[in-house]
Amino acid sequence: MESKKRFIFYKVVLYKYKEVFKMKKKVLSVLLAAAMTVSMLTGCGSKPAGNDVQSAAPSEASKETEAAAETTASAEDETLTVWCWDPNFNVYAMKQAEKAYQVDHPNFKLDIQEKVYSDIETALITAAEAGDYSTLPDIFLMQDYSFHKNATNYPGIFTALDDCGIDFSQFSMGKLADSTVDGTHYGIPFDNGATIMAIRSDMVEAAGLKVEDFKDTTWSEFMELSKKVMAANDVPMLTCSGGSEIVIEMLQSAGASPMVDGKVSLVDNKALKKAIETYKQLIDEGIMADYTDWDQYIASMNKGTAAGVIQGCWIMSSIQAAEDQAGKWAIVNMPKLDDVEGATNYANCGGASWAVSSNCKNTDLAFDFLNATFGADVDLYDDLLVNAGAIASYLPAAQSETYNEGNEFYGGQAVYKDIVEFAGHVPGIDYGAYYSDIRSALTDAITNVVQKNADIDTEIKNAQDTVEFNIAE
Repeated sequence: MESKKRFIFYKVVLYKYKEVFKMKKKVLSVLLAAAMTVSMLTGCGSKPAGNDVQSAAPSEASKETEAAAETTASAEDETLTVWCWDPNFNVYAMKQAEKAYQVDHPNFKLDIQEKVYSDIETALITAAEAGDYSTLPDIFLMQDYSFHKNATNYPGIFTALDDCGIDFSQFSMGKLADSTVDGTHYGIPFDNGATIMAIRSDMVEAAGLKVEDFKDTTWSEFMELSKKVMAANDVPMLTCSGGSEIVIEMLQSAGASPMVDGKVSLVDNKALKKAIETYKQLIDEGIMADYTDWDQYIASMNKGTAAGVIQGCWIMSSIQAAEDQAGKWAIVNMPKLDDVEGATNYANCGGASWAVSSNCKNTDLAFDFLNATFGADVDLYDDLLVNAGAIASYLPAAQSETYNEGNEFYGGQAVYKDIVEFAGHVPGIDYGAYYSDIRSALTDAITNVVQKNADIDTEIKNAQDTVEFNIAE
């Protein structure tokens, strides 16, 4: 690594030396030519050049000098400012992307500014409200669920990415849906949030079953299998934290958008009703334990008081905290809703994407950098997986040797290849600008259904009324 850094440093120095030498050589040539012109005119007995020649020569030389200086400055001025927030995750990713791009662009540099995510959102909105985008960086990272809201309410923040050179077909459709508004791309996917079902393989085998039995199931099939695992191990099959999250994942797995043509579509949404019914059945039959406290939720996995979990793939770091459970876990896709047309076994939960701000002064450079790194560089994604735990949303990454290596914690399964492939099957759904409103209203509805045995249709209608009221304000 150090030798590579020294090579890049010497390459940059040599490049700058050559540029300066070229400039000086060019300026010297101009000055020499001007002097020769004056000498020739004087030697021929012509009228002295006087003010005409004397002013012309320095002027031309100045122009050449300025042009050369500008060329050198522009060659050196290849800096982009970036906002992101996690030094061990996305900040690390940007630093590695910078190094990768510098191999062919030695003058390139990133000014990476670490900011708390809430501060990023506040700064974006403040700039938009003031109509002054000069405070924004060239590139920033945004949580996927915020794209629709901000791109709809404050479109002036963003630079559209449709012509940036990225081949968006190489990314998860479900992931892209979050950062695409009215057919326009505003985000380049970073990390993968594909939903996984992680299960204890040892508990499954204790029930006389195999991990493969849980692949590609419907929820009703899953529940029947779960009862056998529960009987053999005396623990719930699943643990969760917040019912609305898994209900929304069920909804997405069916490709059922809660917003249609800009209007709230909760009432008469067959997939939503089926998802809430399914969730209630999981709770009522003890198949799933729902924790309101996050630490208790994580503890239920680490202490073995649940046989599995359905969550975004980022939950793996929490699962792997229990080192004594190495080799006892496996990953499969989630169950799909019964009797819902278009239902799949795939969803997404969480993640972020890179955006280019309207304040970017060199969009060509920003586009080329993002295209060459997060839009194409499998080696970069290999590095980010190994050293930052960032799983790619870039689908070709699944073909690399790194992604196809077996993971000992998950019994030798090539889990990262599987997760990228899961991401490739996630349906895209539209939450519009009201994801937070929809999620909050559904949380209230689900709580009332499960804890108070409230009527599902009534609660869905109340949720729709609440969202529509909030939109109208």
